[in-house]
Amino acid sequence: MPATQGIAAGHQPPVISCRQLSKRYGSVEALRSVSFDVERGEIFGCIGPDGAGKSTLFRILATLLRADSGRATVEGLDVQKDFRAIRRRLGYMPGRFSLYQDLSVEENLSFFAAIFGVTVRESYPLIRDIYGQLEPFKARRACKLSGGMKQKLALCCALIHKPSVLLLDEPTTGVDPISRREFWEMLARLRQQSITIIVSTPYMDEAMRCDRIALVKDGAFLQIEAPQSIISRFPQALWSVQGDPMYGLLKDLRRHEDIMAAYAFGDAHHATVRSERITPRQLGENLKALGYLNVEVKEIQPTIEDCYMHLTADS
Repeated sequence: MPATQGIAAGHQPPVISCRQLSKRYGSVEALRSVSFDVERGEIFGCIGPDGAGKSTLFRILATLLRADSGRATVEGLDVQKDFRAIRRRLGYMPGRFSLYQDLSVEENLSFFAAIFGVTVRESYPLIRDIYGQLEPFKARRACKLSGGMKQKLALCCALIHKPSVLLLDEPTTGVDPISRREFWEMLARLRQQSITIIVSTPYMDEAMRCDRIALVKDGAFLQIEAPQSIISRFPQALWSVQGDPMYGLLKDLRRHEDIMAAYAFGDAHHATVRSERITPRQLGENLKALGYLNVEVKEIQPTIEDCYMHLTADS
């Protein structure tokens, strides 16, 4: 399915614009002719598993890596020709924690402020909500912080020079669920200040917090739309199927002539079904006849992860 751009006529020029970006590492095609725009004040998500090409894209936009072909601009500036000007306007959090482990929270923040020629005091209003949670630990070395606190410190350092654009590469990977939720609440508040945010994540549930998302696989954008729009376009009936034993159940679901695809999904299997030919009750009876116990079949609403599985099966 082709990716849609989603930028309506009459809007301001996009804050970020990419056209036919490609990047190869030897025989590996990390990005394949990626094109998209991001509007001012938007939270734009790149959703896909590790190795999909998200980090390569972010490094190109952050002016740390050159694309092999194509063009990208940030605030109208070319990422290759105008990299110095872009870095003044951009805040970047790489996937791996990259602050100084032996410096304290306060020292890290002061160091990054000095690099950009600003002070913590003048930037404090922008980071107040986030830094307020770190301030009781401002003398603690970064290596002694929890995963969630490290990410909050990294976000503060990325914001210290008041950027108009934030690139956040998998900012919640390895972070506990409560810290993940708090982090996204912070992003929502930053969005209200007209900061444009591009965030990558392997967590499909985080997609619903974005204004628009790109579903990414093997360096290509499969679809770009609002999360709910992607869900509403899911083309088949989707059923949740449970039964004992679950492993054998998955294999038999994939053999069934009325099931188009089946995959494990938490404590159940999800199956896309030709519903005009079979009902949940009939499928349940079929499975019981095969010897499965505790069978439960019910129709469910798809999630972004279901949509991703559908698109990747077709791509």
